[in-house]
Amino acid sequence: MPGIHHSPQLGCQTPLVGQDSGTRGVRRSAPGSRATPLELFYDLVFVFAFLHVTTATAGNPTAQGLVQCLVLLALLWWCWSAFAVLGNLIRTDQGIVPAVGFVTIAAAFVLALSLPKAFVDRPGGLFGPLVFATCYFLVRVSESVIFLWIGRRNRDVRRRWQLLALPAVVATALIVVAGLLPQRLFDGTAESVARLLCWLAALGVEYGAGLALRGTGWTVLSAGHWAERHGQIVLIALGEAIIALGFSPSETAGLPLTWPVLIAAVLGIAVAAAMWWAYFDTLALGMEQTLHRTRDPDARAILARNAYSYLHLPIIAGVILFALGLKGLIHEGADPTTPSWGVPLPSFDLLALYGGVALYLLALIVLGRRMLGAPRWPTIGGILLLIALVPVAGSLPELIALAMLALATAVAVAAQTVVDSRRRAGVRQMALEEQLAAEEEQTRWRGHHL
Repeated sequence: MPGIHHSPQLGCQTPLVGQDSGTRGVRRSAPGSRATPLELFYDLVFVFAFLHVTTATAGNPTAQGLVQCLVLLALLWWCWSAFAVLGNLIRTDQGIVPAVGFVTIAAAFVLALSLPKAFVDRPGGLFGPLVFATCYFLVRVSESVIFLWIGRRNRDVRRRWQLLALPAVVATALIVVAGLLPQRLFDGTAESVARLLCWLAALGVEYGAGLALRGTGWTVLSAGHWAERHGQIVLIALGEAIIALGFSPSETAGLPLTWPVLIAAVLGIAVAAAMWWAYFDTLALGMEQTLHRTRDPDARAILARNAYSYLHLPIIAGVILFALGLKGLIHEGADPTTPSWGVPLPSFDLLALYGGVALYLLALIVLGRRMLGAPRWPTIGGILLLIALVPVAGSLPELIALAMLALATAVAVAAQTVVDSRRRAGVRQMALEEQLAAEEEQTRWRGHHL
């Protein structure tokens, strides 16, 4: 492919950022690279963004509010994914890239700040939908600027990156149209539906372009970096679930610490821990090893796109929905007027709680099949169990419903671990050997140079 040179030792393609290690402030990444502090700094914005998404959706517990939540989450995810691609191509903490990164981070933070006003403007301030659209455009353009800079020396590569920048412009235009829809054309529910359709169209443009546009000259230079970055964002989402469990209205500080509060905290952590184990214990390691073994650059790029850029979105969405169902649970448990085991959960919270965990496990099933070639029958059984428990849990106190969720999730994850014991041992042993070899090499280098 023009603009790409091959590395026969690594079986991957390397974009022509420059023949030397750095050209005009941009340094090329390498197959062994890992996440940089700037990328972790960027992730901090998404801690706030995820919190804002759940808070805004909790204030609108309807089907439309849930759809809006998922649309916002999908657009946020696309902003994050583009930066992950950037970090895999170049060293984001070198040269001029941090300066561009700070602009991206600032725009992403204001984007997160405007989330509650993204669909409906509130009087007395700036026009919320337009602020959101502007910040989304700035984030995507600042990322595209670096991509274009990378391919500036080759006309074909530059044109391909320009094609990838075009969907961001179209999506932003659709978001602006959604915000500026004149009320004389629509009223009431029709206005909300029209805006939502524009948002869904913007989402379709971004994700559809990712599937349709090929030959951009991109591949995964570092499988370790790519897997690590997606593992880090999964951790951030799980952290949001813990924040949702412990972050309640301010008056909670004045309420007593009771046994229901402690029980709810332990049960919530138990579910989050089971979700962590289901992803990180074996599956995340096995997926990274599969990506390493995929030598063909085009096949590696497609695998990285499908398994990570696309299939990790339902993982994040599942955790955020779980966090949404947890919101306010501890506050209710601390209220002395609440019965000992709480009141039955509202239907919206119950479906978010159980549905979020089920969506998370379903995404892991697809990933396990796609990346490891293994069906995850115990996890499938766990999802069916969760679906069967929803009608029962709806009539029970909230702590009992949470306990049932924790038990069902733990049983499904434990059963999957037992079934995968042989594969698990091989995957984890290989990961340990790689870690020990890397540590030995680092120790040798430091002893010689430092």
